[in-house]
Amino acid sequence: MELFFSVALGIGLSAACGLRVFAPFTVMSVAALAGQLDLASGFAWIGTTEALVVFGVATLLEILSFYIPWVDNLLDTIAIPAAIVAGAVATAAVLTDVSPLMRWTLAAIAGGGTAGIIQLGTTWVRGLSSITTGGLGNFVVSTGEWMGALTTATLAVLFPLLVLAFVVILLFLTSRWLVRRSAPQTVAPTPSLPTRPR
Repeated sequence: MELFFSVALGIGLSAACGLRVFAPFTVMSVAALAGQLDLASGFAWIGTTEALVVFGVATLLEILSFYIPWVDNLLDTIAIPAAIVAGAVATAAVLTDVSPLMRWTLAAIAGGGTAGIIQLGTTWVRGLSSITTGGLGNFVVSTGEWMGALTTATLAVLFPLLVLAFVVILLFLTSRWLVRRSAPQTVAPTPSLPTRPR
């Protein structure tokens, strides 16, 4: 049961990594320093004051960078692999009392996979916003992303099962939307008018 809670927590944190890479680690660092988050062996450094300062500055810079039109689209090209790695690391950091093989297998599949799908979805949304609004609408997208990342990470620490349920629904909807967007559009043939016999 404890493993299930840890996996739920990891998936919640990795979903937040899909929105912003550094914000979830800032939340994790605060929670660990406050004694609200147990970290796996080898990840105790996340719960240090030095790490909190680094994560805090990185989060602020990341948030501000995504408010610059078209720079945000450029950052999205590196954000997808970065989010996958961050999701895997965040999940591995909270999987306590498991073997390294089990930890990194779950981290790669559940953590990296979740973060990758969420990040891919936000990349599509940002690209659509850039095309339809000339980048002006990206302000709203960026605000929603960093607020969502901080909120999701915080709730994952406090209510991991609730966030897990939400993330599962979000992953389903995002995956279905991405499949529909990437599917080739078929054009229905124009019905031909019947010809009159001569």
